[in-house]
Amino acid sequence: MTASQNVLTVEISDGVGLATVNRPEVRNAINSAVLQALTRTLEELAENDDVQVLIFTGAGDKAFVAGADINDLAVRTPRDGLKATMQSVYEKVEQFPKPTIAAVNGYAFGGGHELALACDIRIASTAAQFALPETGLGIMPGAGGTQRLAKLVGLGRATEIILTGRRVKADDALAMGLVTSVVEPGELLDTARETANAIMAKGPLAIQLAKLVVRHGFDTDHTTGMLLERLAQSVLYSSAEKAEGTTAFLEKRTPDFRSAARKDVTE
Repeated sequence: MTASQNVLTVEISDGVGLATVNRPEVRNAINSAVLQALTRTLEELAENDDVQVLIFTGAGDKAFVAGADINDLAVRTPRDGLKATMQSVYEKVEQFPKPTIAAVNGYAFGGGHELALACDIRIASTAAQFALPETGLGIMPGAGGTQRLAKLVGLGRATEIILTGRRVKADDALAMGLVTSVVEPGELLDTARETANAIMAKGPLAIQLAKLVVRHGFDTDHTTGMLLERLAQSVLYSSAEKAEGTTAFLEKRTPDFRSAARKDVTE
């Protein structure tokens, strides 16, 4: 199944949604139309049971997303800064109930870098480069970059990247933990799909709760994080999914988590 929203294309196949920012003529720069399409897509796919994992990428071979459209930035006002539309959309990406993967195929600058940061997993091609160049425009990262980058790579390194605006190549991004793997450009989407398939082979409720606990536990104190872990585990202990997973292991067969998930919904 393929749906087109002009600036954003969405393909759904075998449980995986592929959302492609489709403005290659401007290196997939994000404007208001892209943000609106992203919002619609996230709302629709959150309720679509045919989608278990969502992959983001950019059209063409030059850019993932090369930041916000400078023509839009040039006319923004303090009121726009407070409204923080891009930040709000990326919050929706981060809070998306299903796992998300950024398949970074080229330049991921500014808002493009921040889109990748909002995803659960980042896989880069050898051609990928990351940067937060906003200070060179007299502004600063405003869609989560100041917060998410520091959590991934550490406060000192994130501060240096933001203040200098320097470009981080794929191998350096891997070394600092910004991405989880680097592959040749022709292997990028296949690798992202393989990662999605590995996730989909696991219990869907376990995946959803693990994502929630990791995200929210990281932002709180240790004791509260451990409590979240215990509570989530107690929910899973009562699920048909856990019964299916443990029974299948003992019977030396592949678990049928989809049937178990349906049972959990109907009980």
